[in-house]
Amino acid sequence: MTFEGSSILVTGGSRGIGKAIALRFASLGASKVAIGYMRGDSAAEETATEIRTAGAEPVLLRGNVSSQRIADEVVELGPLDVLVHAAATGVIRPALETDDKHWDWTLSANARALLSLTRAAAPSMPAGSSIVGISSLGSTRVLDNYTLVGVSKAALEALVRYLAVELAPRGIRVNAVSAGVVETGALEHFPNKEAMLEMGKRNPVGRLVSPSDVAACVTFLCSADAEMIRGQTLVVDGGWSLLTSL
Repeated sequence: MTFEGSSILVTGGSRGIGKAIALRFASLGASKVAIGYMRGDSAAEETATEIRTAGAEPVLLRGNVSSQRIADEVVELGPLDVLVHAAATGVIRPALETDDKHWDWTLSANARALLSLTRAAAPSMPAGSSIVGISSLGSTRVLDNYTLVGVSKAALEALVRYLAVELAPRGIRVNAVSAGVVETGALEHFPNKEAMLEMGKRNPVGRLVSPSDVAACVTFLCSADAEMIRGQTLVVDGGWSLLTSL
């Protein structure tokens, strides 16, 4: 599998799953890897250095991924071969403890952003290119304190299906990857972090999903081997969601 000479954009690419995806594309021959990030300049600069070491040109896009400014900067990147929306945020608390502003923020960043990024990128994306949204098991399973993020991920997966059909005539594939529990900095926002980690290990494989596991699936979906996979959500959880007793 190679992405020799490809131009890639990974939102949320400065850390965690997004970083693993960005670095994997760089290692597979991408010529330019742009990463979007909201904050944390030092982490972004560190990732940029690693991308450069892997042989690709790094580009940093700092700001709210759902903003018009970022959409405009995506247009300025030129034609993309791959767009991965891995950026995610949200309020982690019970539904009755949330406000409308929490809903608006979470849905905007996790779901609407994919639409605005696609509107910006798709017109210049060549045939054979791919768009991938990163989802989570909370889109279909009920997890503690995960109401807003879970709903936003369900919206993301629905959007992927619609985009897959609309963009197929352009030769653009659209899919999603739904990850199980992955130990990244995002888990620090969960009041039940330790319980989540233990839950993630209770799968047939017996270990947590790693960022590199997710990255490998993303690059597969963006390869020519996945030509006829359209509008699907690939679950990467070690078989956790197959179990009836958790």
